[in-house]
Amino acid sequence: MNCGDGVVYKSLNEAISMTFGSTVTIENRQVVHGGDANDAYALMLSDGKRAFLKENTASNADFFRAEAEDVAAIGDTDTLRVPTIHAYGTDGNRAFLLMEYIERKGPCKDFWDKLGCGLAMMHKADTSKYVNDGKYGFKSNNYIGAGKQKNTPKESWIEFFSECRLRPQFKLAEAYFDMDVIKAADRLMDHLDRFLFEPEFPSLLHGDLWAGNFMSDENGEPMLIDPAVYVGCSEADIAMTELFGGFDKRFYVAYFDSMGKVQGYEDRRDLYNLYHLLNHLNLFGIAYLPAVVRTIREFE
Repeated sequence: MNCGDGVVYKSLNEAISMTFGSTVTIENRQVVHGGDANDAYALMLSDGKRAFLKENTASNADFFRAEAEDVAAIGDTDTLRVPTIHAYGTDGNRAFLLMEYIERKGPCKDFWDKLGCGLAMMHKADTSKYVNDGKYGFKSNNYIGAGKQKNTPKESWIEFFSECRLRPQFKLAEAYFDMDVIKAADRLMDHLDRFLFEPEFPSLLHGDLWAGNFMSDENGEPMLIDPAVYVGCSEADIAMTELFGGFDKRFYVAYFDSMGKVQGYEDRRDLYNLYHLLNHLNLFGIAYLPAVVRTIREFE
């Protein structure tokens, strides 16, 4: 069965032989450090080629289904490069995602300009095939880190951000809040239209665009990894690039020169990032509570 750019297989060995040739086997695997959700390995194959492997428990197989679909969506825009997905499936009690191995090289001279322009082009790409019966959302639910992400189609961006982004996270985080904060959050949710606007056009978003989710490829060119895609307002992607830092100012100059900038973005930025702060609170705990409460108070 096809899914994104990959094919679902019943074992890793089957995926290897069908992707690289019937006689090809895994000679060794080397642990790749850096991720926190999955085990990752660089595979050396018997034909001298390499592949990149992610593994998790079989109960998390849907995570890899979603990643294959997300990567394929960005790839379909023919803008920024994403890794090729070879296959995914389960092998006994393990789920796996088999991907292209990228030999990283230092960023090229105009890396940041290319990343900014490429993201703007992605945000301008047609989104009609990604959402059924609506303008915003995605064709299936997926994940933001290890957290589930709801993508029910909506005609309104403000409704989508309310019902599919903030409300589910607030519900998960209720135990962290006292009554005053709960009331403040309710006031914010009742008046989101005071702060957000309906975009001129919907954009395909990476969805989890922090500094750990882009890289330079074997030619030093920018590429995106580990997306959590959906169709939304382009400002939400840009806001997240500013949440934890790591993006050069040349990226923003190139992006806004191509995309344009809607007045008042800086006033909305923290509200977009409230979604990510809530997700981090729900995934990683109380260390993120002060930032969540501060943002709620800022907009109530």
